[in-house]
Amino acid sequence: MKVRNTSRHADENVELQMTPMIDIVFQLLIFFIMTFKIVSPEGDFNIRMPLAAPSEGIPDPMQLPPIKVRMVANADGSLRGVQMGTRTLSKANPFDDLHIQIREIVGDDTGPGSIAESTEVELDCDYNLDFEYVIAAITAVSGYVADDGMSVIKLVEKIKFSPPKVPK
Repeated sequence: MKVRNTSRHADENVELQMTPMIDIVFQLLIFFIMTFKIVSPEGDFNIRMPLAAPSEGIPDPMQLPPIKVRMVANADGSLRGVQMGTRTLSKANPFDDLHIQIREIVGDDTGPGSIAESTEVELDCDYNLDFEYVIAAITAVSGYVADDGMSVIKLVEKIKFSPPKVPK
């Protein structure tokens, strides 16, 4: 049996070619830069989550009390009904009705010192309500796209959630 001469291979150095690797890195970099799409933000919501305990203080006399919106869910998470204060909104399309009611309260004036700037909406949602209904409510109260299709009219910027009530 013949024994291989391994000493000949030990003297050879394997060099790693860096030029093709750098070319690949630059090609990947250019690919990701060219395919990167900047997406405009879908919504800039000023949402305050509930704190552990509400803070006490003197309320501003010019500020409206928070508009309370209650969303009731069925056992499967679908929406059963929406109430704004003591008024039950239409079952056919409650979020359009909510939008109209908020627009009547706040108006379309969005300048500094407007009523829209100080108005606050408190969302009280059932524990098992599907998230899509919460987003629809936020969309209904936060604003809309103007008739020109370019500008956004903000209605309510202050949206907060009441502490969740866990079902018994």
